[in-house]
Amino acid sequence: MSAQEPQRHESARPQAVVSGGGTGIGLASASRLARDGFDLVIIGRREGVLQEAAAQIVRETPAATVRTIVADLQDPADVERAAGEIEGPVDVLLNNAGGNVLDRGEGVAGLAAHFEANFRLNVLTAVLLTETLLPRITRPGGRIISITSIAALRGANGYGAAKAAIHGWMMGLAEQIAGDGVTVNAVAPGYVPDTGFWEGRRTPEIRASRLVGVLMNRPGTPDEVAGAVSYLAGPEAGWTTGQILQVNGGALFGRG
Repeated sequence: MSAQEPQRHESARPQAVVSGGGTGIGLASASRLARDGFDLVIIGRREGVLQEAAAQIVRETPAATVRTIVADLQDPADVERAAGEIEGPVDVLLNNAGGNVLDRGEGVAGLAAHFEANFRLNVLTAVLLTETLLPRITRPGGRIISITSIAALRGANGYGAAKAAIHGWMMGLAEQIAGDGVTVNAVAPGYVPDTGFWEGRRTPEIRASRLVGVLMNRPGTPDEVAGAVSYLAGPEAGWTTGQILQVNGGALFGRG
């Protein structure tokens, strides 16, 4: 190990960094990674939410250490500050921070603002954090995972376009660092209503419309998405890279 690489004490647990780890899929994934043996750093914009999430994870997995960092990952200065607060090597980086700006505003200016806001929330948050932490990712054996969406494969508007952009970036990064023994993948969930993403939109009408074409005839859960994250973060996924793992109940089949 070179002098430039972060060092870990032999007895320490591996470390996972989870953005957007305070609620929903991010919290479920962080909790699962803690049970899988990882210490955690969870990053988000709301301190109270992060503290509640950390307390929940430690109650469930007392052996885990959970640190919280408040940061807006759209802001390069905040990303650099957050990265500086993370100690030691990063074995797993889960990019979960994001959101869907639904408002398209008026005219071309409103459309531009809609696309830009979704790009910043979903693409910048993943790319800036990943590129800043890239020298700290464990080599070999590191895992970089991004949560995207079924919308990236069949969606419309700024949100779907932004999530699709993550797929393209992810595949290029996978090629770039495969020789270092680091894998880069995405998990693309379908309809998972028990998240902040669906806040205010959990009506029977929306549920029925979203379940049309879902072969399993039910929504997914954050824990089921976390199971996919757990696989990609684990040793069995060491030969899986540059892939989009869909978790959608059969709403959209995989593409070769």
